[in-house]
Amino acid sequence: MRYFLITYIKKPNGQMDEQNQVVRNLKTRDLQMASVILDFKKLEVVKASFNGVTVPRDFDRIVSYYMQFYENVITRLFNENGYQVDFNGEKVAKTESNPS
Repeated sequence: MRYFLITYIKKPNGQMDEQNQVVRNLKTRDLQMASVILDFKKLEVVKASFNGVTVPRDFDRIVSYYMQFYENVITRLFNENGYQVDFNGEKVAKTESNPS
């Protein structure tokens, strides 16, 4: 898997629901509906907005925020895309096992 998507959906009572998913390829629907799209192969932010407001596209900052809630998923995404991660030191290093 390559992309981590977060979608916020506003309920009629004003509360927000958060849905997340991991996908191999982006679809047009993903680009339109998702609020946050992170590419773990290129280590970049594809999209970052909340209620129509675009937020800064700082990959490390966004990943560290979602790491609190989705640590297992994010760790798996880094590993599957050939990165060794030291979250205490916040370092990402490409491994030899995935030459790309």
